[in-house]
Amino acid sequence: MAQPDNPVRVALHDLRRLLVGPDVPPRPATTRRRWHGWRSYLVPFAVLALVGLTAAAAQYLEENRGLADGYTVALGLGATVPVALAVRWPLWAWRLAYPLLFLGVVRAGPDEPWPWNPVQILGYLVVLIVLGTRVETGVALWAGAATLLPVYLFVAERANAHGVTVLVIGALLLADQIRRRRLSQRALAEQAERSQQEQARRAVLEERTRIARELHDVVAHHMSMIAVRAETAPYRLDAVPEPARAEFTAIAGAAREALTDMRRLLGVLRSESADPETAPQPGLPDVPGLVEAARRAGMTVTLAVDVPAEPPAPVGLAAYRIVQEALANAARHAAGAEVRATIRGAAGALEVRVANDRGGGPAAGGAGRAGHGLTGMRERALSLGGTFTAGPTDGGGYAVVAVLPCDGEDGTG
Repeated sequence: MAQPDNPVRVALHDLRRLLVGPDVPPRPATTRRRWHGWRSYLVPFAVLALVGLTAAAAQYLEENRGLADGYTVALGLGATVPVALAVRWPLWAWRLAYPLLFLGVVRAGPDEPWPWNPVQILGYLVVLIVLGTRVETGVALWAGAATLLPVYLFVAERANAHGVTVLVIGALLLADQIRRRRLSQRALAEQAERSQQEQARRAVLEERTRIARELHDVVAHHMSMIAVRAETAPYRLDAVPEPARAEFTAIAGAAREALTDMRRLLGVLRSESADPETAPQPGLPDVPGLVEAARRAGMTVTLAVDVPAEPPAPVGLAAYRIVQEALANAARHAAGAEVRATIRGAAGALEVRVANDRGGGPAAGGAGRAGHGLTGMRERALSLGGTFTAGPTDGGGYAVVAVLPCDGEDGTG
């Protein structure tokens, strides 16, 4: 079991980080993008403000302490430059501002309750707060403790150094709370992003599982038919030779073994509460009934079918499901719009296209909820080796197009 770190060692590590350690990493890209639009306005204003504060600090030092112009300008820059650096490099800003707490007391008169000029005091507090929002608590505590050293060395008794201590501690506590809140929000945002990715991945897996179950039912039906026809062929044909009879028996046995293996392999795709679907799966001949049901529900749907031959059962099932989901999406998201469904066979493939105009009525009750319709249609097309596209049309409507290859003698085209 790992032992906790020695508190003394942790404290020394934080002190070393404050004095000579690397600066904090830059802000996340999302935070930088948040301020990108305001940068053109804030940067000129900040530069003018820092120049004005530098001049004010230099004038204060010249009038109250009689320092040379070069020294006053240097101390004025020392009061403002760390503030500019703190935005990007808070540790280096503090390392520059802290020694100036000792240099800034030169020629401080007895009439001055504070040995630093007002601009330097304000600038150092800003640097300290920014540092507290960007570094670990231990590093910020060392910075606060170091700040109190020149305070008790140079501040007169009547200036209330204890009040400064309370101010420094309060500033660091506020900065630490800001830092913790920012870290918490960032962690929540990352968790939300991971949850969305997990939900999307789960939706794809669920849709693939559902498609696999339906395809399993279709294939199982055909395998069963192969087995039955192979077993009954010797009784339906006259004078079947014994080798042919044995061949039919082998075909039937192989079909049943393949069916058993497939059911065992794909059995895990069914949930515990899902019963096998014994009803025939819908296909291309059932699409007109689907369209008629949509019309009875109040939709305006036109259907055009131009298929030279009946497609294979998996292709017909996929076409039916794609039309079904596309009509449901049109009803939810484009209420009152005219919908055109076109199914045609050409070049060994079946093209399914469902397009709707811009909706003119209110959306259905489920329109605001995210569904898996497009995911399911895409997975169905891809599982058959086809293609799927969906997107808005020029007229403001929406169209889905799926091209399903029809391999085999029963294919279209």
